[in-house]
Amino acid sequence: MKKLHYIDGNDVRLLHSGGEYFSVLLAAIAQAQHEICLETYIFASDVTATQVRDALIAAAQRGVVVRVVIDWLGSGRDQALQLTALLVAAGVECRCFNPWFRRGWARTHRKICVIDRQRAFLGGFNIISDDISDDGWADALPFPRWDFAVAISGPLVTHIHLEADAQWRRTGRLDLLSRIGLMRDLRTDAKVSRSQLRHLSRAALVVRDNLRNRATIQKAYLHALGNARQSAVLVTPYFAPGRKFRSALISAASRGVNVTLLIGVNQFVLQDAVAHSYYPKLLSKGVRIVEYRKTQLHAKVAVIDNDWATVGSSNFDGLSLFVNHEANIVIRDKYFNQRLTTELQQGIDDGVEVLLEDYVSRAWYRRAWYGSVYLLYRGLMRIVTLGGYG
Repeated sequence: MKKLHYIDGNDVRLLHSGGEYFSVLLAAIAQAQHEICLETYIFASDVTATQVRDALIAAAQRGVVVRVVIDWLGSGRDQALQLTALLVAAGVECRCFNPWFRRGWARTHRKICVIDRQRAFLGGFNIISDDISDDGWADALPFPRWDFAVAISGPLVTHIHLEADAQWRRTGRLDLLSRIGLMRDLRTDAKVSRSQLRHLSRAALVVRDNLRNRATIQKAYLHALGNARQSAVLVTPYFAPGRKFRSALISAASRGVNVTLLIGVNQFVLQDAVAHSYYPKLLSKGVRIVEYRKTQLHAKVAVIDNDWATVGSSNFDGLSLFVNHEANIVIRDKYFNQRLTTELQQGIDDGVEVLLEDYVSRAWYRRAWYGSVYLLYRGLMRIVTLGGYG
């Protein structure tokens, strides 16, 4: 695969749970002086989302250029249109991504915020309270949603901003005069002096779209798994990857790598059934599977050999790997990776390990159910991805 473009000199801070993430995000929005670019799949109407909405409006009213992209389907069609009208009336530039599926099936599933081209936030958090289920079925969660993001300062922010700006332009025509004026006003750059940073990391931005980056995120995972030598911990709420991804997991385990999958369950019945259809072969090949049942797992993260880590929006399913627009950060830094590893170990300890003997002893009709749902899922994904899902 094409080598990732790693950039040195970044301060990458791990943010765990919505309480930590939104407090930092709201403070950064309040401090913005020139420009805010925000992109999200879900922009809800709960208490947390209202705080973010009001902070964006306040920034626009004090002269900050605020541009928001929300997914038309993810935010709910009526809610998305109402929020867009409200924000625009208050001075915020806001657009819906792919309304009425005019550009095919793709959704923007990315969670990005760039402030003054100096700070960026990227990860798995939608704009929604982390004690409310984001599937629309449950009113409250037993514990806050388990998720991660990163706050970034340094030269990588420039690349994240370019990607956010490109998405804004893809969702509609950017007014050229206002953009020229903004470029004139923004004399800042994303350089950060070493004295300001606790630790500098090497990191890369990895995006997936349906143009030049159709398989970029999957290839990054495949390359990292192919080079794994000791351990690989991969976390996702939705596990339904294609054949290449599954083969990479099995190949790593066969080389003696300790491969652990931490998978979220109990959100969507059909999704669980598809994931379960993969369990027998993976378990028989030495892949360890742990189900996280404490609360809703929403994290999309991984650590491989304490040398390679990723945090972002991409799940391990057909939609994320072959259809939706996604964004991940890859970090090559042992200190960051140690911190993330500690968090993931806690998630594994809170989970329930799946054993092969327990799985194969289940009733035949349950195993038949898993297989039937998998065949249905595979057929749908091959249609949606024009045969790209295998």
